[in-house]
Amino acid sequence: MSDARVLPPAVGFPLALAAGLAIPVQGRINGALGTVLDDGIAAALISFGTGLVVMVVLTLVLPSARAGARQILPSVRERRFPPYYVAAGAIGAFFVFSQSLTIGILGVALFTVAAVMGQSLSGLLVDRAGIGPGGKRAATPMRVIGVVLTVLSVVWAVSPRFGAAGEMTEWLVPVLLPVAAGVLMSFQQAMNGTAALHYGTPLAATLMNFIAGTAVLLTAWLIKVAVAGPGNPLPSEWWYYLGGPMGCIFIALGALLVRSLGVLLTGLCMIGGQLVGSLLLDLVFPAPGTIIVFATIAGTLLTLGAIILTTLPWPRRTRP
Repeated sequence: MSDARVLPPAVGFPLALAAGLAIPVQGRINGALGTVLDDGIAAALISFGTGLVVMVVLTLVLPSARAGARQILPSVRERRFPPYYVAAGAIGAFFVFSQSLTIGILGVALFTVAAVMGQSLSGLLVDRAGIGPGGKRAATPMRVIGVVLTVLSVVWAVSPRFGAAGEMTEWLVPVLLPVAAGVLMSFQQAMNGTAALHYGTPLAATLMNFIAGTAVLLTAWLIKVAVAGPGNPLPSEWWYYLGGPMGCIFIALGALLVRSLGVLLTGLCMIGGQLVGSLLLDLVFPAPGTIIVFATIAGTLLTLGAIILTTLPWPRRTRP
């Protein structure tokens, strides 16, 4: 097993923020593709399918990726980690699937808050249990405060868009799906990070993610086609197919960083990057209905402050 280098926080934090920047770009692309196709499952399948093509090409071209891919079967056969870790990509497929099912009901803002809440709380528990490759990380009061402040900051940042969610009775049950998806995302990062450590590279773990996710979404799409028929023809514009490569970026970086930062901090930094990326997208390429007010900017900045707070040690009392 190759011993991947542990990155210092000064390097890990910016990389995790950069990984988070890819998430809103992917969401904007997949959302547009789903609208054009009139089929959210097909859009998710295309995103995973193009990502799988990218990872196969990288595996064939890069010697380190090929070496990592050759470790997949021995790692599973020798039970270096629980075998179901290779199916971590199914969680990513579930997350994308939950987007296609609930965003039309909840709106992007409420979906984001629900997913962030689930991911933040589960990240704290996953680190406490030591499921990730970085081992156990105590749920110190400072980390708990940081998580609570992160969730409140995200709520504030996206609050101008809450009107799209409608009456509470309409979204109270559907909101449980993105909460569950967010909870599972922390487990996915822990599973990917552990697998990457044994493969010797996060590229092999990313490859397995796209294989598992594509298989799940292909099955769901075939069932949908059998029941309701196919959607619209594929668009010719090239940029509709960039969602998969964006996914490659944040899945690979997430698998790399959980050993250095832990599951909680990796997830929180990606959330911060997601909010910053969303703000930049809305400023440079505003979508219909875009709302940018003081709460949008201040909530984003407060989220970054909450992430920094989470990294600080809890002060210990000194005995007189």
